[in-house]
Amino acid sequence: MKKWIAVSGILFAVFLLGCVSEQNVAKEQIKIYGSGASFPAPQIENWIYEFSKVNKNVIVEYSSKGSGAGINDFKSKLVHFACTDPPAKESEWIEFKKLGEPLQFPFIVGAVVVVYNLPVDELKLDGETLAKIFMGEIEFWDDQAIKALNPNANLPHEKIIVIHRSDSSGTTEVFTTYLSLVSKDFKEKVGAGKLVEWPVDKIGRGFGGKGNEGVSAMFKQTSNSIAYVELAYALHENFKMISLKNAEGNFVKANAETISSAISASSAYVPDPKEGYKEDPKQFLNARGKNSYPIVSFSHVLLWQSYPKDEAQAIKSFWNWVLTEGQKHIIEGYAPLPKEIAELGLKAVESIRGE
Repeated sequence: MKKWIAVSGILFAVFLLGCVSEQNVAKEQIKIYGSGASFPAPQIENWIYEFSKVNKNVIVEYSSKGSGAGINDFKSKLVHFACTDPPAKESEWIEFKKLGEPLQFPFIVGAVVVVYNLPVDELKLDGETLAKIFMGEIEFWDDQAIKALNPNANLPHEKIIVIHRSDSSGTTEVFTTYLSLVSKDFKEKVGAGKLVEWPVDKIGRGFGGKGNEGVSAMFKQTSNSIAYVELAYALHENFKMISLKNAEGNFVKANAETISSAISASSAYVPDPKEGYKEDPKQFLNARGKNSYPIVSFSHVLLWQSYPKDEAQAIKSFWNWVLTEGQKHIIEGYAPLPKEIAELGLKAVESIRGE
């Protein structure tokens, strides 16, 4: 009996030690939450996976819900960080300043591509024709304007179905900013923004999907359709991508080389992260260079300059890793940051305080 009591006591002690050990691990683990743009979501998910291999004590979760929703979450302090494709505007910055000291800087480069669901292997478009399609002014795939750019393509006499984002979207702002640059008509009739009124909706040929994910799902199921999505989604789904006419008059598709060409050809100016709203979102669009893809954009992160102590350390740990080791884990569809811009972000991350 005494032997059984002794063994039981040892087992109970081991059990208690196990519980204490588990509690210590649980206490050491810090969760940080982010939300926002679906544009960089595949890359962020990959980073979270890679980061978790080397840092077990920081758990990062990200909700892909659109740039506008992410900015609202950030403003409401529902998340530790938010991602937005175009930089937050001055009006949004003023709202942030009422709540604390915001920081904003780019963390990845990507591209918005135009995809089509047609039994045609290759398709070329210029900006003006693309703008007319998304305004609903070009109705059929065999319209003369499209045929002139694709004389050898067997284009069907089918109505063009336009699929766009229905939510507040940085991808939409990047795309509509590009269309406004290349088409005066589009700029006057539609304009640029995270949410716009698509004229094609009013004539029954335009439909909206939520997030890059929703647009991709709707596009796959809709014959004779055209849509815009982030490059990584198009590659993952093996969508047919349109070759777009760039500023030099060449037709190019988005890939690592043509994205990098656009970055090199543009005079990218990134302001101090404490004044992130001053960045011009048009700087990479329709860049010069014979191989430059015309719809290239940074994606940005919004952070606060101070957090509770443990959370501040976790935030710094993750975003330091993203801007250093993370740039070596870039998935297909994106390009790493230029070194000087990554260094700007690193200085901002280092300035974060724990209180």
